Amino acid sequence: MRTRETTPMPTPRFTSETLAFLRALARHNDRDWFREHREEYESHVKGPMIALIERLAIDLPGIAPDLAANPKTSMYRIHRDTRFSANKAPYKTHVAAIFPHRALPKHESAGLYVHVATDQVFIGGGLYRPQPRQLHRLREYIATNSERLRGLVAAPAFRRNFGELSGEGLKRVPRGFPADHPAADLLRLKQFLAGCERPAAFAIGPRFYPSLLRLFSHLAPLIDFLNAPLASRALSLEETLPAGPPSN
Repeated sequence: MRTRETTPMPTPRFTSETLAFLRALARHNDRDWFREHREEYESHVKGPMIALIERLAIDLPGIAPDLAANPKTSMYRIHRDTRFSANKAPYKTHVAAIFPHRALPKHESAGLYVHVATDQVFIGGGLYRPQPRQLHRLREYIATNSERLRGLVAAPAFRRNFGELSGEGLKRVPRGFPADHPAADLLRLKQFLAGCERPAAFAIGPRFYPSLLRLFSHLAPLIDFLNAPLASRALSLEETLPAGPPSN
């Protein structure tokens, strides 16, 4: 019996039109201009990002099975939230997507992230702004698993591609942990981030998607570690922080 031949899926990437649109948007960041060029945004920016997310929905389970890739939830809107910003430009000049834990709210888990901007591509991941309860739970987990975390971020592939774990931190060890705790440097962190930048042209080259997958695979063990205490069970209202105001 003759087997049906399948057409290979195209490798997702962005185009020179993507970068041209984002650069034009940076020069004409107003609603009238965007309205006139909406079709270009749909074709050259939104369309390629959706194609990327849909392909990651197929490939991501092989390297990070707990993370979700869904165009409706992964892709960030192009509109900026200007309510609390002095910058009232209505649109972002980059296109971005996030891949969070499938069992946790979008911004309450560690996840993978990619954006394409006018001047660079950023590929990274981590836990950006955990809630106080989440942060306390993660710190408790780190306190007893610090050597494992140190091993993950000291791995040659991680160091070569991302350098060190980064993020905002406290000046002192948070309440509930001894000041001389061997993981004091990790316990002070309020964010747990890693990433790397590439030139904007990287997004339109043939190596974009294979390189993205490779970089995501190097980040995946860190993401798994950060999500372990958060996804183990839902945070309940009965959980309490140490006495006094939270150190976050």
